[in-house]
Amino acid sequence: MSWSNKYIGIPQADLGRTREGVDCWGLLDVVFREELHISLPDYLDYGSPDELEEISTLIDGAKHSPLWVPVSGPAMAFDIALFRRGKFSSHVGIVVRHGLMVHVVGTDQSKLERYDQGRWQHRFEGHWRHRLMADKYPVQRPVQIITEAAK
Repeated sequence: MSWSNKYIGIPQADLGRTREGVDCWGLLDVVFREELHISLPDYLDYGSPDELEEISTLIDGAKHSPLWVPVSGPAMAFDIALFRRGKFSSHVGIVVRHGLMVHVVGTDQSKLERYDQGRWQHRFEGHWRHRLMADKYPVQRPVQIITEAAK
């Protein structure tokens, strides 16, 4: 049984941050608190999930904070998968394993869904790892290879 099974079926609730109801960030907040004992910022500086530009601004700020590290290699459990909705980066899912996430979108309850194919594949923008997780499981960084001919 995967840790993610405990988070399937949580109802969607705008600005929700508890098991009684969550939005996409709220689900991340609940999972990080319960599974990793990590408190996340609540990011409640928007009025509704329909305000994609405001959500995108919050996400962009978070991407540039020291809390999150971009992942260049394969994702691992508890990384964040970031997606565009329309022209805005405004949706997150929690990686269960590379290509599979638990998330909540629209008025649906939380569920498992593949993001390496289907409707999320073309919206995918990248993976991010919380700084505390990156300290335990370092993010792969590109390595420059210098050939003999280039020396």
